[in-house]
Amino acid sequence: MTTSSALYDVPGPKALARHRLYGGLALLVIAALIGWVVYMLFHTHQFTYQKWMPFEYRGVQDLLLRGLGNTLRAFAWTVVFALPFGALFAAGRLSDHRAVRWFSTLVVEFFRAMPLLVMIFFIFVAMKVQPLWALVAGLTLYNGSVLAEVFRAGVLAVPKGQREAAFALGLRKTQVMTYILVPQANRAMLPTIISQLVVALKDTSLGFLITYEEFLHAGKLIATNLDYDLPFIPVVIVIVPVYIGMCLLLSWLARWVEKRGRRSPKVRGGAPIAKAGVVMGLPPEAQ
Repeated sequence: MTTSSALYDVPGPKALARHRLYGGLALLVIAALIGWVVYMLFHTHQFTYQKWMPFEYRGVQDLLLRGLGNTLRAFAWTVVFALPFGALFAAGRLSDHRAVRWFSTLVVEFFRAMPLLVMIFFIFVAMKVQPLWALVAGLTLYNGSVLAEVFRAGVLAVPKGQREAAFALGLRKTQVMTYILVPQANRAMLPTIISQLVVALKDTSLGFLITYEEFLHAGKLIATNLDYDLPFIPVVIVIVPVYIGMCLLLSWLARWVEKRGRRSPKVRGGAPIAKAGVVMGLPPEAQ
């Protein structure tokens, strides 16, 4: 029995025929749904020249590009602040000091439970913060709190023996965290971190509710213009692929970083404990 068939029976001729039939029926259903959507778009006159004409104007193109730039600016600042925020409070939740651990837990749980839109509105209205920084602050507090739990879970997922061996070599807790636990946890945490960053990128669209001129806000200005016959669907068709493309780019970046980490000589050959001993300058007998 081969490895591929160890957990299930290899389908015979009749089963293969059924699978092909089910696959063909599924393709027909999907094709019918796509055809119905396209038909309804044509039936409601969503592809008329009048609705797509606005995208020929330089002013509309500049508006979309400016909105896209503002979206990327808000996302970049969110990443810059959210990652250190998450790392700091993850370390706090792993602290041996009870007061630090309780305070970090309170902060993380509070901002994770608070609706993101409420935080953004509170910072914008009550604290009179500019739209960009109100959006960035809300995204940082929420996504940073989620990332704190991701970091904490990733560190705790490292086998306990790694921590014990490092302490046996005489490393301090900070050194164990920096040189032993975090490097090993990075690979497991990276997909979840990128997924959360994708969420943060999409949540920048909430900025239009506080008049921040991001990508969705620019699309709204175009879609609600009576002079262009309210081109809502054309705006969606233009904006959605851009968001999808940015999210796919983040996913590709995560895979590239992961593959690069696997090829890096710093993570090949030799145990992490021995490498940490060399880095920390421990005597040979301690390494």
